[in-house]
Parts: sequence; C-alpha cells; structure tokens
Amino acid sequence: MMNASSQWLDRVRIPGCDRLQQVKLSAGRITDIGIDLIPPGTPEVIDFQGDYLSLGGVDLQINGALGYPFPWLTTPEPLEKISAYLWQQGIDAYAPTIVTAPLTDIHRALAAISQFQPPTNQPSAHILGVHLEGPFLNPAKCGAHPPAYLQPLTLEALQQVLGSFSSAVAIVTLAPELDASGSVLSYLHSLSITVSVGHSLATAAEAEAAFATGATMVTHAFNAMPPLHHREPGLLAAALVNPRVWCGVIADGIHVHPLMLKVLYECAGDRLFLVSDALAPLGLGDGVYPWDNRQIQVKEGTARLEDGTLCGTTVPLLAMVGRLVDWGVCGFESALRLATVQPRHALGLPSELLQQPMTNLLRWRSPHHYERLIIP
Repeated sequence: MMNASSQWLDRVRIPGCDRLQQVKLSAGRITDIGIDLIPPGTPEVIDFQGDYLSLGGVDLQINGALGYPFPWLTTPEPLEKISAYLWQQGIDAYAPTIVTAPLTDIHRALAAISQFQPPTNQPSAHILGVHLEGPFLNPAKCGAHPPAYLQPLTLEALQQVLGSFSSAVAIVTLAPELDASGSVLSYLHSLSITVSVGHSLATAAEAEAAFATGATMVTHAFNAMPPLHHREPGLLAAALVNPRVWCGVIADGIHVHPLMLKVLYECAGDRLFLVSDALAPLGLGDGVYPWDNRQIQVKEGTARLEDGTLCGTTVPLLAMVGRLVDWGVCGFESALRLATVQPRHALGLPSELLQQPMTNLLRWRSPHHYERLIIP
C-alpha cells in the first residue's frame, strides 16, 4: 500500500536517461526513479509533459548580489537576503568570492561569512565555503584586481591571509608560477582547500607541476591568462589535456566568444562547468555602481571599470544554459549539466537525484524557462 504522503511525477525527462521516467516523492524527497513504477489507479499523478527535472545550479564564482559585494561584508545579515534570492533564481549552493582587497577587509568578510546562520523557516542557497580569488595573483594578469593589494605567494603570506578562517575557505585561486617550491599548494591541499589556477602567466610546464601538486581547477578559462598558442601552449592547454582538472568558464558571450566556448566544450567536455562571476549589482539591473574605491558600469549584463577593463557580469548562472544552446555550443542536456552537475563534481559533491529534497529541484520547460519544483 502506498504511503499517503507519497506523490508521483510521470513523463519526467532526467538528464542521462533515454526514456521518460516516473519519479516518486516521499516526505518531500525523491525516493525512486524508474519506468512503470506508478501503481494502477494512483490518484493525482502529476504529468511532467516531458519537461526536464534537475538539481539547482551551483555557482563557484560569484562576487555578490543585490548591491552587496562579498569582499566588503561587515556583518552576516546581507547573506540571508542573497541566499534567499539565489535560491529563487534556481541556485542550490554557491561559493561567495572574495577578490583582492586589503587584509583587514578580507578578514572582516571572512568573519561575516563564517558567522552566518542560514534561516530555518525559508529555503535558501547553501554556502559551500569562500572562494578566495586573490591576493596571490600575477600582477601582469590581475585584471580588475587592485595591484596595490596583491601579495607574494609564500606560506607566511597565505597563513596571514587565511588567519583563523581556513575552515571557511573552499577554493583559492592563485598564480602557481609565483610558488616555485610548490609548498603553498601542498599546504592548501593538506587543508582540503581546492586550488584553482588563474590570473596567471604559468607556462604549460609550471601548470603541470601545479596539477601534480594538487591543483584541480582553472578559474574563468581564457580570461586573465595567455591564449592558446601552438608553440606556447600555456596553462589552459595543460589543463585541457589533464583528466583530473576542471575548468570554470563565464558563458555570457562577452568574456569568451561563443566559438571559443565551443572549442573549450569540445576539449574539456564533462570537466567544464559554468560560473557567473556575477558582481554585487546582480539582481539590480544596468547602471553605475561602487566597487571598492572605484566604480563599475553595468550595461546589458556586462560590468566594466571606468577604463573599460572587463570585471564581471550580472548575468545569472542559469541564464547561461539557454545561451549555450542558442549558440550551438552544446545541447540542452549538456548545458544543463554544466550548471548543475559539473560544478558539484569539481568540488567532489554528490549529484544524484535520489534522496534529494524537493527544495533542490528544478523543472525546465525549455532552455530559457525553469522554475522551482513546488507541489502543493
């Protein structure tokens, strides 16, 4: 006899399944997926009409939202608003990204994020840990990061930046060529902090050494690094041929041309994942906004400094799924995985639908139209 609290979804399209599936929900979680599971005569079966069911997105590089920049947080209160907003936008989890800033600001932001207690009375996106994008970057590839606050990549400097907050940090982006000994990468690996290579001029050999020492990711592939070159392949080529390395990419069509996104997808395949690199104006629209002691102009979702330097987006992560499909980079199912499955795998997180709570599920009616799965 079926439990009265169970609900059934019929004709559900699951990524990776050739046939439409049936899904059983019990006590707000997925408890079974398969063919011909629904008992005859079951009342109130929900017809999914062939729409996709997926987990929500995971954003591993996001600098703020709703006017609140993560690097300059002073209290944890804004995180409740941001986490609720991101969940409404289809994001299950995210890594608040702290860019290069004065050490006092970094520590203040790390403290605020560490103190945050998610609400229990409303669904919200889960914080995976901080992504420190800097200050250990190559000055020649620091992009919009203020050069005055860059630091040498030494064990002493790293320990000073981490302070007492190493347990709050999930990812560190660094330029590996600044650490010839590899001691910093080994230390981060010992703390179970994911090392991502970026804002770097590393040669292929230097990148390979970093990957051998434990680096497993590349930060916003193609941006803030040398381009692919047939005689000087560089860090990106080294990453693309390494089966243990994941590549994040900003698929807004400005940071990387759609044709090069296609090249990247064909090379990296399941080791590619989307990031928004969204700035604090995410959710506020176009306009001019403060960023540290400078200003950024957001126009049609692209953010630039006053001198024209590209510095981020306000394009939501899941909006990039539809763009990839429109540009012919990959099919809908593959694009969906780039935003929902691959970022989880990049951090070693599970991506199975079974036992997932309903609050983590999305219904996709098309590559551009999705909604949280809400069943009365």
